[in-house]
Amino acid sequence: MTIEIKPKALIKNLNKVELRNLAGKDEITTEFSSASYVSHIRSRSAKFTEIIDNEPNAEQSEIIKRVLEYITKKTMVMVERTMCQSDQIDLLCRFYVTKDFARNAFMWHEMLFESAEKSKSDLTVVSIPEWPERKVLVLPKQGITFILGSDYTGEVKKAFLRMAMYVVKQRGWLGLHAGSKMIKVKDKTQKLIKKGVLLFGLSGTGKTTLTCHHHFLQGDEGVIIKQDDVVFLLPDGSAIGTEKNFYAKTEGLSPKTDPLLYQTATSHNAILENVLVEENGTVDFQNCLLTSNGRAVVMRQEMAYTDNSINLPYANVLIFICRRNDIIPPVIKLTPEQGAAFFMLGESVETSAGDPTQVGKSKRVVGTNPLIIGPESDEGNRFYNILKAHPDMEAYVLNTGRVGGENGEKITVQESVEILTQIGRGSITWQVDPDWNYLIPTDIPNIDLKLYNPMNYYAEEEYQERVQTLKQERKKWLSKYPTLSKEITESMNL
Repeated sequence: MTIEIKPKALIKNLNKVELRNLAGKDEITTEFSSASYVSHIRSRSAKFTEIIDNEPNAEQSEIIKRVLEYITKKTMVMVERTMCQSDQIDLLCRFYVTKDFARNAFMWHEMLFESAEKSKSDLTVVSIPEWPERKVLVLPKQGITFILGSDYTGEVKKAFLRMAMYVVKQRGWLGLHAGSKMIKVKDKTQKLIKKGVLLFGLSGTGKTTLTCHHHFLQGDEGVIIKQDDVVFLLPDGSAIGTEKNFYAKTEGLSPKTDPLLYQTATSHNAILENVLVEENGTVDFQNCLLTSNGRAVVMRQEMAYTDNSINLPYANVLIFICRRNDIIPPVIKLTPEQGAAFFMLGESVETSAGDPTQVGKSKRVVGTNPLIIGPESDEGNRFYNILKAHPDMEAYVLNTGRVGGENGEKITVQESVEILTQIGRGSITWQVDPDWNYLIPTDIPNIDLKLYNPMNYYAEEEYQERVQTLKQERKKWLSKYPTLSKEITESMNL
C-alpha cells in the first residue's frame, strides 16, 4: 500500500517559540511561566492499537484511505526531529498533526534533537486527534504510524519509540524500555568505581524516579543521568540513548522524594500535560483530579547530574523494577539465566500510565516493554545471549511496592535508592533462597531487613501457598514461549 501524506496546507520549520504561540489557544500558563495543557485522552491507547505486519487488511486499508483523503482538506503542522546521538544510528522522525492540536507538535518537538539533513524520514507519525474513532495503526515495515482519536502526547512519543525499537531489532540490537545512568561509588576498599546501570520498568513503577535521582552522593561519588525511557542495547554491552529530554510522570512529585525531577518540572522551560493548575497558575502535583498520569516534558540539560552524552559506554548493572505487594523482597540477585527469565516475566502491577481502569492489578509484560513488535521470545533469547557474553554484567530485581500486603511495609524511594547505591558498592550480603534458587539479601547497609521479611506478615502455611501460587503463575507464563531457551525456563525451580 502506497502512503502519501498530502495536506491541504502545511505549517513546518517552526521553532519552539513559534510552536508554543501556535498552541496558545490551549495553554494554561503556570506560576513558573511554563505552558500547561489538558488533553481529552490521558493515557496510551493500548487496547486500540493494531500492529500491521505486512499489508493492511480491508478494514485497515479503508481507514487509512479515509484518513489520507481527510487530510487533503486540512491544514497540518509538521515537525522534524532526530532520535539518537550516535555515529552508529540516527533516525529522522517526521510528525504530522492537524493544526488545532499544535500543542502535541510543541510538546513532541522538545523530546528529540534538531533534525538531521535527510531528504526522507526514517519514521513518520500522522495524528488526527479529532478522528471520531480511537485507533492506532502501526505499519513497522513502512515506518509509519497513524494515531486517530487521541490527543495524548505520550501516544506520539511512544509511536516513534516503538518503531525505532523495531528498526534496531532488525540490526541484531535490543530496544529496551529502560532508563540509564552512570553511578560512581567507593567499594569496600574505598576504591572509586564507575558502573553503568539500566533500570527496566513499566511506566509508573518508579523507573524515571530512580533514574533521575542523585542517590544523596557527595564528593568524588555521584551519578550521571543518561536516559529515562528507551535505550538500544548492543551486543558489545553499550547502550545508545534515544531522546533529548524526559517525559516524566508527575503524580506526587515533591522536592523531598524527587529533587531533580521537581527542579526541572518547575522550570519555565518545562511543559505540563494533565497536571492540575489553578486559575492563578498554581501547580498542584499532589492533586490527581484530572488523572494520576500527569506528565511533564523536562529539559535534561537543566537537570543536575547530567552531561553532554545520552549514551552509556557499558551496562554493568541491569535492574528489573517490579511493584508487587506480597512476598517479593526489596531486592533479588539473579544468574544470567534468571535475568533472562525475569526479562520474560516482566512482573509488575498495572498503573495509570497503561490502563487506568485496572490500576493495582497484577500484570506481566515481556521486558516491561509494551511496545515490542514481533516474537517476544526472540528478544528474551537475545537478552540471554548478551548476558552470557558478558559475565561481568549483573542482573537484579528491585521491588518498589511493599512486603506483606496492604498491612505490610512500604519500600520507599529513599530505600530503593540506597539499595541501588549498595549494589554499586558491592556491599550487600546474599544467600540462596531455597524456594527460588536466586539470591536474597541477608544484610544491606543502612536498611533494616527485618521490616521486609515476609515471614513477619504471613504464617508459614500461607507463605508457602503464596510461593506455590507464584511458581504456577510464572511457569504458566513462561510456557507461552516454547522457543525460549531451556536454560531460561529451568532457572528458578518452577
